[in-house]
Amino acid sequence: MTLFDMKGKVAVITGSTRGIGLAIAERMAEHGAKVVISSRKADVCDQVAKDINDKFGKKTAVAIAANISSKENLQNLVDESNRAFGKIDVLVCNAASNPYYGPLAGISDDQFRKILDNNIVANNWLISMVVPQMIGRKDGSIIIVSSIGGLKGSTILGAYAISKAADMQLARNLACEYGKHNIRVNCIAPGLIKTDFAKALWDNPENLKASTLRSPLLRIGIPDEIAGAAVFLGSKAGDFMTGQTMVIDGGATIS
Repeated sequence: MTLFDMKGKVAVITGSTRGIGLAIAERMAEHGAKVVISSRKADVCDQVAKDINDKFGKKTAVAIAANISSKENLQNLVDESNRAFGKIDVLVCNAASNPYYGPLAGISDDQFRKILDNNIVANNWLISMVVPQMIGRKDGSIIIVSSIGGLKGSTILGAYAISKAADMQLARNLACEYGKHNIRVNCIAPGLIKTDFAKALWDNPENLKASTLRSPLLRIGIPDEIAGAAVFLGSKAGDFMTGQTMVIDGGATIS
C-alpha cells in the first residue's frame, strides 16, 4: 500500500476520451482504480475503455456515453456506473464547453448559457447524484477540473473564465456542506495544456509564444502533467485536502 494506491476505488471521469480526462483515467487505472470512461460518443468511449483494459487488465474500465448538458444522461451515467462497479468513490468533473472566443459584448445568450450550464450547472447536477452514496459510506472525493482562466481576467475567454471561477466557488461551498461526511471537494486549475480543446490558444506560433513568454518554465503543459494531481486527490494522499484549487500552470500565474 502506498499513499497513491487507488486499488478498490471506482472513479467516474467525464470527458475522458481525450486530453486531460483521458490522462486522468489512464493514471488512475495505473494506480489500481476501476474507471468509467464517458463522453458524448459511445464508439469513442468503447475504444478508450478497450485500450485501458488491454493495458491494465480486463474489467478495469467500462464505457458509458453521456452528454453533460442532459440531466437524464448524467443520471444514467451514475446508474450504469453503479451497476457496473457497485459504487462510485471518486468523481472527476472534467467535461466542459467553450463555444465562443471574443469579448463578452459579442457573445450570444445561447452561447453564454451553454457555457454556464455545461461548466457549472451540470457539475452540480452530477455531484448531487453521486453524493448520497458517498454520504452513506462516509467517504468520497470529488474533483472539478477548472482553469487558471478562473483566476485572471480575459478579453477573449470571458464567459469561460467566469464559469471556471464559479467552479472554484462550487468546490468551496460543497466542501463546507459535505465535509462532515468525510467527502472532499477540490478543483484542479490547469494552465495552457496541449489538448484539442485548447488548440486555438496554442496552435498558432504567435499565440503560443505570447502564452509562454513570461511563464517560468517557458512552455505549455501536456495532459499527463495534470493527471498526477487527480491521483493525489483521489487517493489516500489527498484525504486532508478539501475546498482547494490546485494550480498547475508552469508558473504562468505568478509571473
